[in-house]
Amino acid sequence: MTEAPENLQSVFDRTFAGIDQAREAFAPSLTPHEVGTIISVSTGIARLAGLPNAGFEELLKFHGDLFGIAFNVDDDEIGVVLLGEYKELHAGDEVERTGRVMDVAVGEGLLGRVIDPLGRSLDGNGPLSATARLPIERPSPPIMDRAPVTVPLQTGLKVIDALIPIGHGQRELIVGDRRTGKTAIAIDTILNQRGRDVVCVYCAIGQRASAVAKAIAGLREKGAMDYTVVVVTEGNDPPGLAYIAPYAATSIAEHFMEAARDVLIVYDDLTHHARAYRELSLLLRRPPGREAFPGDIFYIHSRLLERSTHLRKELGGGSLTALPIIETEAQNISAYIPTNLISITDGQIYLSPSLFELGVLPAVDVGKSVSRVGGKAQLAAYRAVAGDLKLAYAQFEERETFSRFGARLDEEARKIIEHGRRIRACLEQPEFSPVSVPEQIAVLLALTAGLFDDVPLERMKKAEQALRESAAKIPPEVIKRLSTADKLSDEDRKTMTDIARQALVAFHPKPKAADEKKS
Repeated sequence: MTEAPENLQSVFDRTFAGIDQAREAFAPSLTPHEVGTIISVSTGIARLAGLPNAGFEELLKFHGDLFGIAFNVDDDEIGVVLLGEYKELHAGDEVERTGRVMDVAVGEGLLGRVIDPLGRSLDGNGPLSATARLPIERPSPPIMDRAPVTVPLQTGLKVIDALIPIGHGQRELIVGDRRTGKTAIAIDTILNQRGRDVVCVYCAIGQRASAVAKAIAGLREKGAMDYTVVVVTEGNDPPGLAYIAPYAATSIAEHFMEAARDVLIVYDDLTHHARAYRELSLLLRRPPGREAFPGDIFYIHSRLLERSTHLRKELGGGSLTALPIIETEAQNISAYIPTNLISITDGQIYLSPSLFELGVLPAVDVGKSVSRVGGKAQLAAYRAVAGDLKLAYAQFEERETFSRFGARLDEEARKIIEHGRRIRACLEQPEFSPVSVPEQIAVLLALTAGLFDDVPLERMKKAEQALRESAAKIPPEVIKRLSTADKLSDEDRKTMTDIARQALVAFHPKPKAADEKKS
């Protein structure tokens, strides 16, 4: 009983001795902490005083876990683009520097997730399991780090894979009026990457919530979310989020490209992006130019799309293929923003409202669409069977226009028109139904060989379906050569032509009996 107080006293002595040692060893460090104040707040932007050392595009923190990007760095004030709701901000509130630029979470943990440009989960599946972060603004790869675009990226759409081919690392613009099927082409391309080891990033910029929900539902239903990241800003989000969305999505895609993966990114669409940037620039009182867009509107898209490329093998050989979407008004592809993007990209897929109204889906206008990479990013089998298809289709459209005016046509012109109608019927394709490479080549080979010419137009859909089903009879060694051989051999062509001819025999009109002819 007498030893307990002594032991307790020794414990106290040791504790106080340790506290004294820690106090003597403590050396306070002073770190500068810059704080500014808000001068004014308006829709999407704020003006600040103070923060003399803040840099351009530095991330600034407001109260309520709200961030902004320093956009106008002047001597007397800073114009900030807000990345969230501004309703809780008031003049006189404090603002802090973060000392870093805007970044976003990247990594495998983002696959299958729906996020906003700030990296916050929108799908209700909990926080993201991403450990790395990358700045949203990054320099594009130098020219000497890039490889030529030679590997095809199959979209599963016959009209594109045959006539307007896209390669890994290419930037192909999808342009057309409102509600002509632009997003449908991009979603079908994502669906066709299943099993091809291609990571997809779908960036919805200022879209209606119902349209985004429909696209995500289609991806989930077809199992495409397993290899897809969806970055979303809705129409009611602040313009600052719409502005940074494509840059954040590109950094997510670049992470996979630098890991030697093939990546496809869809920007849906850059019209909303340009309008959001115009709104921010006008609010920040930057000088307006043509159509009230600021002078650097070309630069914000060029620095975005130049990040898409195909890296050299020494750097892993990864690729980033971009499908930017742009919306035109009254089919005016020579407007300011469309012409800017046409000059930046490697070609465009133009969707015609006239074809859409006629029920020709996808409504691709082959005459106004072009791929500047062309056959270099196309399988040799496609070049062999679709080489003359575009010319035949153009001749058909020209003669069909004349026939509408009641012009008298000779036999050759009638044959061209009938053949062209079958080309158009074969190039039609419903949504969410990508076609495999062997099936596409079988259909195209039958078209160029004239095997469909005797099939009545009303039976073309069933005839094409039967031909696609017969593609399963193509020998495996022939299918392998379709993807690897430098040219389509005569033997392989004959094998596939014979299979196609057998599949289409049942759809040819039966010859009339001799007695029927006499009567």
